[in-house]
Amino acid sequence: MKSTAKWVKDFQFKVDNNRGHEIVLDLPHEQGGQNLGATPLELTVMGLSACISAIFVMVAQKSRLEFEDLSVDINAIKGKETIESAEVLVRVKTENLAKANKVLEQAMKICPVGILFEKAHITVSHKLIIE
Repeated sequence: MKSTAKWVKDFQFKVDNNRGHEIVLDLPHEQGGQNLGATPLELTVMGLSACISAIFVMVAQKSRLEFEDLSVDINAIKGKETIESAEVLVRVKTENLAKANKVLEQAMKICPVGILFEKAHITVSHKLIIE
């Protein structure tokens, strides 16, 4: 994996993955930015929610869990320097609560971004809501 950050102006950067995908990162107005994109730290939280979502779908497919809708909300608590904890709320529309719980437990164990959070000693708790 590769990434390049190119300064645009002030605290604004275009960041790419060297595969043709690019996003803008910026700081909020109160931190001197123009609020044109997520902050780098917000991007890590966004990555965690997307990772949990993707791994949930992969495990659900292998487990033959049928579901109609899925969303992953994360409330990350920032301390003095960085993220200290994160609460994950997974909402899934399915008929099979037991299998959905197993799928989520597996997804939480193998999500690569979640593993990074764990290795950084960030407490990540999770809850499943069936709709």
